[in-house]
Amino acid sequence: MEFLIFLPYLIVMAGVTYLVRAIPFVLIKKKIENRFINSFLYYIPYTVLAAMTFPAILYATGSMVSAAIGLLTAIFIAYRGRSLIVVAVGACSAVFVVELVMLLI
Repeated sequence: MEFLIFLPYLIVMAGVTYLVRAIPFVLIKKKIENRFINSFLYYIPYTVLAAMTFPAILYATGSMVSAAIGLLTAIFIAYRGRSLIVVAVGACSAVFVVELVMLLI
């Protein structure tokens, strides 16, 4: 794509990104004291991260079965309070073993 065709798209995307971030600062002058709104805003980053990560987890492997088992393994290990590296290695190991078993069968 030529630069002169791409430039308007870039400017519009930059403007929209800036407005989405700047409008709340302009419109809301005082501190938000509503507990419901505060808790809602607190969990938005986690929700967005989960919404972006979950589909990638399910389609990262060759099989939906091995992806689901890897996800369940990661949830179980994380629930037990292990570190992020242990969760990642455990999930990858589970996917590897399931893919290996599926290859042999």
